[in-house]
Amino acid sequence: MVNLFKWFSKELAIDLGTANTLIYVPDKGIVVDEPSYVAADVRTKKIVAIGHEAKKMYGMVPEEIKVVRPLKDGVIADFTMTTEMLKHFIKQAIKHTRFLRPKVVIAVPSGITEVEKKAVRDAALQVGANKVTMILEPMAAAIGAQLPVLKPTGNMVVDIGGGTTDVAVITLAGIATGHSLRIAGDKMDEVIIRYIRHKYNLLIGLKTAEMLKKTIGSAYPLQAERFAEVRGRNLALGVPGMAKVSSEEIREALVEPLFAIVETVRQTLEDTPPEIGVDIMEHGIVLTGGGALLKNLDYKIKEETGLPVSRIDDSLTSVVLGAGMALVNRKLLKTIAVG
Repeated sequence: MVNLFKWFSKELAIDLGTANTLIYVPDKGIVVDEPSYVAADVRTKKIVAIGHEAKKMYGMVPEEIKVVRPLKDGVIADFTMTTEMLKHFIKQAIKHTRFLRPKVVIAVPSGITEVEKKAVRDAALQVGANKVTMILEPMAAAIGAQLPVLKPTGNMVVDIGGGTTDVAVITLAGIATGHSLRIAGDKMDEVIIRYIRHKYNLLIGLKTAEMLKKTIGSAYPLQAERFAEVRGRNLALGVPGMAKVSSEEIREALVEPLFAIVETVRQTLEDTPPEIGVDIMEHGIVLTGGGALLKNLDYKIKEETGLPVSRIDDSLTSVVLGAGMALVNRKLLKTIAVG
């Protein structure tokens, strides 16, 4: 009889993100990559959908159905919904196996508080984890980007997720200096909504704002400006309306969050010891995370800092891949664990 369980390692690495949750299994790679959304019936409290299906429902449901994002600014905002979501994703990751209490490594923002850490640990234990180890997201991102984090060399990482931006200078498997900012991809969506409302008196939803950010948004002028038609509710007339929006306008909308991110990078550079700063001048700054995919963000940071800036190819998965690499390297995991 074929053993259906032999492939499974009873260990998981999890990137529990504001925008997306990813799970990595050794020898299998990334087995879960789903939006961090949960839909529930407010009358019966029954879960209706989780992940991709719940995100599709966002903004499209009757009043008895509520679609929530249980994480905000990189940490748990709704404990009950987070545990339901995590339980669903872990079951999805360990299907066809008899192992029900896996050991997990979870990447968390560098600015997380002890109370917020406890919430993450409690959520993982409540859904069946046997042991929970936490590592910082910028460290996981650097490992996933295959930077030489164990060497006495300065490596600067800017990890822009959905809820947080983590900026860190890493050397000898430790963070020499760093800052965490609760401004990232979600805040970009919010300012786009605000801008369109103010300029066109048109109310658009989060999914539309995210579409604008991804298709025509940029941090630095494009070679050829782009345009997109958006639909929403005309606030003056109370009826559906439309506007044609340019990439220049979206860039104008993004000024505030981008300024905050650039200033955090500057502050981290100012706090960096001179000897390590020399390495960063030579090797540059590495961008990762979903927010790093904003067009020309690398050019913007390069212009503001005068340093070389690069974006890794697997920006969306670097954190969970790094957590997975740490999971199978006990010595490294022990060194970088924060809880």
